[in-house]
Amino acid sequence: MTLPEGINLLPITDWQNGHQNFTVNLTKDASFNLRLPFAFTETEKNYQATTKNFQWLIQHAVDNNLKLRALGNGWSFSDVQVCTGGLVDTRELRTFFSIGNSFLSPQYLASGKTAKDLVFTQCGMSILQMNKELEEENGWLRSLRASGASNGQTIAGATATGTHGAGIKAGAVHDAIVGLHLVTGFNRHVWLERASNPVASPAFTDWLGAEIFRDDDLFNAAVVSFGSFGFIHGVLLETEPIYLLEKYTSANIPYNDNLKQAINEWKFEALNDFLPFPPESPGRSLYHFEVLVNPHRFAVNDADKGVYLRAMYKTPYRTDYTKPAQPGGNFQYGDELLGLIQTILDNIGKKLTQKLIPPLVTKLFPLAFAANEQATGTIGEIFTNTKFRGKAASAATAIDTSNASRAIEEIVALNRKIPFPGALALRFVKGTQATLGFTKFEKTCVLEMDGVESATSRKFFSSVWDRFEAIGLPYTLHWGKINFNLTEARIRQMYGDTAVNKWLTARHKLLDNETQKVFTNEFMERTGLM
Repeated sequence: MTLPEGINLLPITDWQNGHQNFTVNLTKDASFNLRLPFAFTETEKNYQATTKNFQWLIQHAVDNNLKLRALGNGWSFSDVQVCTGGLVDTRELRTFFSIGNSFLSPQYLASGKTAKDLVFTQCGMSILQMNKELEEENGWLRSLRASGASNGQTIAGATATGTHGAGIKAGAVHDAIVGLHLVTGFNRHVWLERASNPVASPAFTDWLGAEIFRDDDLFNAAVVSFGSFGFIHGVLLETEPIYLLEKYTSANIPYNDNLKQAINEWKFEALNDFLPFPPESPGRSLYHFEVLVNPHRFAVNDADKGVYLRAMYKTPYRTDYTKPAQPGGNFQYGDELLGLIQTILDNIGKKLTQKLIPPLVTKLFPLAFAANEQATGTIGEIFTNTKFRGKAASAATAIDTSNASRAIEEIVALNRKIPFPGALALRFVKGTQATLGFTKFEKTCVLEMDGVESATSRKFFSSVWDRFEAIGLPYTLHWGKINFNLTEARIRQMYGDTAVNKWLTARHKLLDNETQKVFTNEFMERTGLM
């Protein structure tokens, strides 16, 4: 097989995700690596040649009846972004540059924004590297608006699955994206942006050579589409002038009416006695709010069995701060210890499991979530690049924040029957416009259940989802976390027929029948998203 310059064959027949909780078998000689075909400085030639290489891969897949998916850093716990055909490693595609005002629409410039507010990047750029470029190098002095808990994902992978963080005003990572360059066929590639927020000028779209769609429905569908709308080649996103985050954690916060008011109504001032600063004060604004719960040591109105708080305040950038230490030394979920615990839990039987889990989690919890921690840093220094170290399990369930305290109480009650080898974190995120963005509630609370990959954990996740359905508590599931209970009926219940049909209509508009087959994987067949 003769390959174009910039495409190499990947000799792999199986692939395992970073968290080691699933493996996919691949078709022989169907996976590829993409690289820049010319010298790194030849930006225009590289970008346009890579667009053609994406198109060549689609033509190759159509001709050989193959399924393809782009491969980022393998961060997802679910098989939403992979297939049993071939994987295309895009991690060497890291062209990253600012665009001039001539590339911007008059409407965008009239809003008071300029080229300094934007960055254009290829799909393989990691959040880690983006932070370095923006914060440290080339004099950018800019910051991303939001980040996940760690920054190992590629930008395309993070947006495709709805990576969210806990930005109560910022929203999820993809909510900062204002333009997408998608390769949607062997003879087609498109530029997508919202009609309500036109950003690119003809000079930019001519540079891309792409077909133009300014359509809110198309954009909102494609921005969270887990690799099923073709290859994401380029992403245009808004940044902010560089800022600092001041992080504070505290333990033994009583679970009482004040805490319930804070999490159910976002009236965080109800916790002023426990927060280092009010939610809003001169020079500081609450950016990130998180509640950590050990379900094995929990009681109402009992500070000794209370919750942990993690609050981060956004403050103006300055240079005279002590950079935070990088993680190390203490236990973190993801250590090799998890593999050992998994083996024990899956083999000792129900009665011993019920006895072992509560004291084990209670012992590890304060090591994983240090109390009275303080740190100041940029968003890239606070949300660091966690390495994969063992078999972890994580399920993230989004609910309307008004149900936050009820959800905690239901999960704690379930934990008495099925002890969970892990802990519960509640993160609060501004809702998204993305059609199938799982942070869909105007004020979203994300319940993250993080622990050991084991049959016990999966049984617990199922019990939580089943309980929420039984009591009529609406929820959605993170596309990139453990979500094995998703079906077509559940997805339509979660998002509504109108939203699902809009998403499907957008996909059919952008991809012809042959290309849809290339980008339809087992997850989509299982869940009716095809």
